[in-house]
Amino acid sequence: MTSTHSHNGDLSANLSSTTSANDVRSAKSEHPEVAPGEIAIGVVIGRASEYFDFFVYAMASVLVFPAVFFPFEQQLEGTLYAFVIFSFAFLARPFGTVIFMAIQRRFGREVKLTAALFILGISTAGMAFLPTFEHLGFYSIVLLSLLRIGQGIALGGSWDGLPSLLALNAPQNKRGWYAMLGQLGAPMGFMIAGALFAYLLSNLTTEDFLDWGWRYPFYVAFAINVVALFARLRLVSTPEYARLLDERELEPTKVIEMTRSQGRNLLIGALAALASYALFHLVTVFPLSWISLYSMRSVSDFLIIQVIGAALMAVGVVASGLIADKLGRRTTLGSCAILIAILSAFVPTLMNGGEIGQNIFILLGFSLLGLSYGQAAGAVTANFPAKYRYTGAALTSDLSWLVGAGFAPLVALGLSAHFGLAYVSFYLLSGAACSLAALSLNRALEIRDE
Repeated sequence: MTSTHSHNGDLSANLSSTTSANDVRSAKSEHPEVAPGEIAIGVVIGRASEYFDFFVYAMASVLVFPAVFFPFEQQLEGTLYAFVIFSFAFLARPFGTVIFMAIQRRFGREVKLTAALFILGISTAGMAFLPTFEHLGFYSIVLLSLLRIGQGIALGGSWDGLPSLLALNAPQNKRGWYAMLGQLGAPMGFMIAGALFAYLLSNLTTEDFLDWGWRYPFYVAFAINVVALFARLRLVSTPEYARLLDERELEPTKVIEMTRSQGRNLLIGALAALASYALFHLVTVFPLSWISLYSMRSVSDFLIIQVIGAALMAVGVVASGLIADKLGRRTTLGSCAILIAILSAFVPTLMNGGEIGQNIFILLGFSLLGLSYGQAAGAVTANFPAKYRYTGAALTSDLSWLVGAGFAPLVALGLSAHFGLAYVSFYLLSGAACSLAALSLNRALEIRDE
């Protein structure tokens, strides 16, 4: 009797385990696993399109806008005014994040991204069709400013949570590697934008370039943004991604609640990568403005040197993933901040050192930027608990860009033009110092699974 009862129990347990296994297999077939590599593709597509758009506007601020929108000023003042408008997108971006987080809470992720696509498309395409100061006067500057603000709001709204999802789903021993993938968008975007402007400058007369040639990169930016944002929209609207985002609690939280609970992490995340963001503009936008104003060398040739530098940056970004997985992200960022501080001392010597000195600064600066910037995205998201990671990562990224990069071209050009290049060194040194201070406060700069 006991034996029969035991046999029945074993049979029941076997049936139960078989049923459970079938349930698991069924669940897996209904919800196929999403590999980190698939998420990485979405991240790279999104970031590359954003950076291309970003660099097209930045280069136009140096090469086009002073003559087209500020012809009543000297070239220096016109460039400084253009850099003021350049900063508007960074000021608007956190507001875009807050507004679109509220839209997502009420209407869903797809509605949010579609609205962001619409605003970004109108803002970028609008720049391609903008009347110049000669045709519309002061209102052309107002329209340029409004479209730039529109870009910033849309970029804040286009946050899709994919970088955070990638960070959380990456294998434990390869988190540095996966964190750097999205950062490859920066050198990719710069190389395409730089090559496009160099080609136009080399093949058009100055009159043709300022009349109609400069508009072509904005057409291209519009097309790339539309394609990339639709690709990301298709990605995040699939059931598999929606399930993953929900499982990881990657949903928007109220900003006031998040800042009250996570204010310290928000500040540390914004400052930890400050050296990277400061260097970012001091090897991309600022040198271009300096060469165009104070050097006799060909701007198109200089752009080609910067494109080569961006290729070295891409190598540095990839290397940063390997280094961070071996040494840790905090050590990697701290070491790079020290190297950036050392580089800051040589800015005046190299930028005043003729073509050879300038080329060394660009190539060395881009290489170091790759090593540092490759882990900057991980730095801004690493400390947030799961509940706050989605909104926290978006806002911290916005603040990092605003503090470290939004005013960098304006400040660097203004200081160097009026007081000398030594003040650019101080600016870069202060960014490195802030990064080291933030890293020393944060002794656990590794992604947590909470």
